[in-house]
Amino acid sequence: MLGRALLFFLIACVLSGCIACTNQNPDQIRQKTAEETAALKRDTKAVAQGLKEGLSNKRSIDLNKASRPDLESLPGVNAHQAERIIAERPYANTHQLVTRHILSEDEYSQIQDRVVVNK
Repeated sequence: MLGRALLFFLIACVLSGCIACTNQNPDQIRQKTAEETAALKRDTKAVAQGLKEGLSNKRSIDLNKASRPDLESLPGVNAHQAERIIAERPYANTHQLVTRHILSEDEYSQIQDRVVVNK
């Protein structure tokens, strides 16, 4: 839904830019519009695919072994929280992020399906 709205907005911008170029004949404007529309369609498709892959990339991260960059890749986890997660190791279960006051319950709910504890 957002992709379509973005596509239509971008096409409208391109069309308005082409129309504003008064020193081009109608055939040149049509050709340029067709080229720009094709490029926008291709780029929008690539962005949508990237978003889809990013949302589906839910690999599990082991709290006892993950690096700081891996922890920071979790939704809502900042550098300070990643450092605290590392400092508080080892963990017996993932919910200890909340009981040890590293993350709030809301923050934990965003990542609970993406973290594990392997002993």
